Amino acid sequence: MYSYNKLEKLLAAKNLTKSDLVTMLGISSRTIAKMAKGEKIASHVMNRIATFLGCKIEDLIQYKSDNVLLQTLRDEKDAKISGGVYHELQILMTYNSNHIEGSKLSEKQTRLIFETSTINIDKDEYIPVDDIIETYNHFRAIDYCTDHAEDILTEDIIKKLHLILKQNTKDSYLEWFAVGDYKKLPNVVGGRETTHPKNVASEMQKLLTEYNSLQEIAINDIISFHADFEYIHPFQDGNGRVGRLIAFKECLRFNIVPFIIEDVKKSYYYRGFSNWKKDRNYLIDTCLDGQDTFNDLLVKFGLSN
Repeated sequence: MYSYNKLEKLLAAKNLTKSDLVTMLGISSRTIAKMAKGEKIASHVMNRIATFLGCKIEDLIQYKSDNVLLQTLRDEKDAKISGGVYHELQILMTYNSNHIEGSKLSEKQTRLIFETSTINIDKDEYIPVDDIIETYNHFRAIDYCTDHAEDILTEDIIKKLHLILKQNTKDSYLEWFAVGDYKKLPNVVGGRETTHPKNVASEMQKLLTEYNSLQEIAINDIISFHADFEYIHPFQDGNGRVGRLIAFKECLRFNIVPFIIEDVKKSYYYRGFSNWKKDRNYLIDTCLDGQDTFNDLLVKFGLSN
């Protein structure tokens, strides 16, 4: 369903209505009726209206998703609503995802950064600057996932998430680090060799082709993609957070309750990856537990089925 509230506001600012478009631009009354029903209008018609009002098409129209969670996140983000599910998701997901990777910021400090753009540090406490930057970046990465939830997953989207997450960190000033692009140097995770840099692009293309060719996507398919992505480990650093962001985006895309891996369950999460090739149930069970954590958040805001 499409909303034309933005168009109506722009018209109102010029003391016009949608009906005025019929006489002024020659747009049919049938088109105006379709707007009232929330139906999609032809691009050439929207282009004509946008030109007339001196704006872009995206300034006139907004797609309303049938996915209640996704639409709620978008509405609360756009309206800058405090204390809603979007607000709490940002803090809960960012704190846990960053803490799993070694961030020293507490949940309280993460909340302060999101809510006030400030941080409270005790006189004997030292927080790496990158922890603060990556916390802010992670907020923006969640927004990107929400904005592009319904897009088909591509290499460009995955690289964009890495760029958002790592930009302005000390790593971004290292030429060999390749922020927003695949790794240039081999890396090891948990004592396990990952895909060699020269093979990363082809392995990622293969993984995406197989995933996007699935007729239906269920939670286990997203978990499997997450595991295979981490085994490739395509970036120099930030793979875990990017992987969890991808899983979040894809859950929103297919109207599946996302999962949040809590820092206190990190050992179970890592065990799942270690045993993935032998027994997938460890990681699947941990992610399903993370789904329960997310569902608790939905229940809190009355969004659970």
